[in-house]
Amino acid sequence: MRKLTVAILAAGAAAVAGPVLAADIPYYPPVIEIPDVDYGYTGSFYLRGSAGLNLMWAHHVNHPSATPDTFAIDGYGYGYSYGVGAGYETGTGLRFDLTVDRLANEDMRTTINDTSGTLTNGVHRLSLRSTVVLANAYYDVGFGDGYSAAGGAFGYVGAGAGVAFNDVISTGSAVPDVHGQNTSFAAAAMAGLGYDFGPFVADLGYRALYINRIENNATTYPYSIDNNWVHEVRGTVRYRFN
Repeated sequence: MRKLTVAILAAGAAAVAGPVLAADIPYYPPVIEIPDVDYGYTGSFYLRGSAGLNLMWAHHVNHPSATPDTFAIDGYGYGYSYGVGAGYETGTGLRFDLTVDRLANEDMRTTINDTSGTLTNGVHRLSLRSTVVLANAYYDVGFGDGYSAAGGAFGYVGAGAGVAFNDVISTGSAVPDVHGQNTSFAAAAMAGLGYDFGPFVADLGYRALYINRIENNATTYPYSIDNNWVHEVRGTVRYRFN
């Protein structure tokens, strides 16, 4: 009986003291940390290398010493190009780079019919070596979620502007080769498809390269070719630094 009485008194004391003690203990609500959203967009510098094949064409060649002084171009030139570059991609689809390409093209031709006798009539052919320096901007669009920085397949469009340093040799029937050099404005438009492997990115694309003027200011047989278009299919590999 004595033990039962002690148990009842202890339970009663606990019932009275519990709320009092709880009132003295401060309450701290749990802190739930929500991590920042990581969209996976990070900028990175890159190096690039390109190589491709090309066709070149223009409307006509200007020969100021001949009669008439313009002759239609009646054959495409063909050749190749290769180059390097460095750039930065923002991680939001935009990227920018500076490229230097060495372009070679052979056999763009015209048929001369000069009534003045200054030029030798017949087929004349052009051999071009050009160093093309361009500043470019591109926009990449991923085919999955996010931009190409997230990996996987993507498409791109781009444009560039710069300068072309041209070195030309023209050949014709029964006349010596004529060599000349000039510097010209150049521009480009690009589009293509690629795949992002992470550190490496590869793409295959089309580039329309515009060279404003190819010119030979030699004393004998001077000529110029305006509005030259070089149509290229190029493969490119980029390597990201981070």
